[in-house]
Amino acid sequence: QVQLVESGGGSVQAGGSLRLSCVASGYTYCMGWFRQAPGKQREGVATHAMYTVTNYADSVKGRFTISKDNAKNTLNLQMNSLKPEDTAMYYCAASPGGRCHPGNVGDFGDWGQGTQVTVSS
Repeated sequence: QVQLVESGGGSVQAGGSLRLSCVASGYTYCMGWFRQAPGKQREGVATHAMYTVTNYADSVKGRFTISKDNAKNTLNLQMNSLKPEDTAMYYCAASPGGRCHPGNVGDFGDWGQGTQVTVSS
């Protein structure tokens, strides 16, 4: 089991940027960012497997960039051109295997406590 601690959420106006970080207590094969807005299901945002393999949800492609510092077991999410519909609680998650993809939320067993992102119009 891996402990995950997120940071970096906040409030920003539409078009602005935020950077989220997640520190893991140990190495895992796959890490990812997910989000959940009030009244909606949790959805995948982006995932990072091994050293370089990344996948993104269509809604964030071209705006968000996921990266991982393996030496520090830290996962980052740079979010640019934010939109009000990006408002949600963002969660960091880890998976020991399986297909590392935002659509495979069921493969992720370890979760952080979440960090709130609010984008105003």
